Amino acid sequence: MSFASPIWLLALLLLGVAAAAYVVIDRRRRRAAEAFASPRLLDSVAPLRPGWRRHAPMALYGVALAALAVALARPEATVSVPDSRASVMLATDISGSMEARDVKPTRLAAARNAALDFMDQVPDELRVGAVTFNHRVRSIEAPTTEREPVLQTLRRLRSSGGTATGDAFALSVDLLERARTRRGRKPAPAAMVLLSDGAATHGQPPGPVAERAARTGIPVYTVALGTDSGSIEARTRTGETVRRSVPPDRETMRQIADTTGGRYFGTADNLKLDEIYERLGKDIGRKDEKREITGAFAGAAALLLLAGGAMSLRWFGRLP
Repeated sequence: MSFASPIWLLALLLLGVAAAAYVVIDRRRRRAAEAFASPRLLDSVAPLRPGWRRHAPMALYGVALAALAVALARPEATVSVPDSRASVMLATDISGSMEARDVKPTRLAAARNAALDFMDQVPDELRVGAVTFNHRVRSIEAPTTEREPVLQTLRRLRSSGGTATGDAFALSVDLLERARTRRGRKPAPAAMVLLSDGAATHGQPPGPVAERAARTGIPVYTVALGTDSGSIEARTRTGETVRRSVPPDRETMRQIADTTGGRYFGTADNLKLDEIYERLGKDIGRKDEKREITGAFAGAAALLLLAGGAMSLRWFGRLP
């Protein structure tokens, strides 16, 4: 916690002086009582003495004044708040291997459900865009605070074809660079979530694109979806149906995350994927900001003053 006007904290020293004065006055009061009657007779002269209750209201008043002094110093707390300038791109693989059922009900359905959950969890101020791709980029939505275009893109996901990871990656970086430079002189926060299950089979390699993202300060959070036992049915040129193994390309996804300063996630089921998106929704597009909490201390001081006054009236029929 910090203070915008720390000079007011010197008032706490006056509270120490007031407390010392109260102790001195209380001792004088006791000596005066002892002079009025012998200590042996006090129990009969004043059988019901207030004891600790005499000091309780003053103690509350002292704490209340301390809270007021802190309030005058304008205390500030650091809290995590949505960054209205931030942008995130969701790049989702919709290649044919996403039909594998090693993630229930399928890899593609798990990815869609988790992405929709992500959209529900991120702050409204966050700009979110989406790119879907198989052997070429299939749909593009630039980062925006309007959720419906992105949601429609995610709901229409259909799997087919190969995997052009590098092309979708490069396009997502382009869109993020445009979004972050439009928001003012200082580059706005930007990040990307890349979900894919297979090695790139078409287009440019993702390695150089990752180096470019690293230079521009765009971290990429990668998710390698699927298990080593994943497989799909595919037709050969002769029309024969065969089962083809489609393990996730974990190494490439890990390298992209490491190069860009993001994080790599490996997942084998829908539940874990939902948890990953939940974590990303909380981490991306937030910033630490100081918020003044003067009201909390002022309110606490008012309640303490009221409590001290109520005690004094209840026990002694007067205010101290």
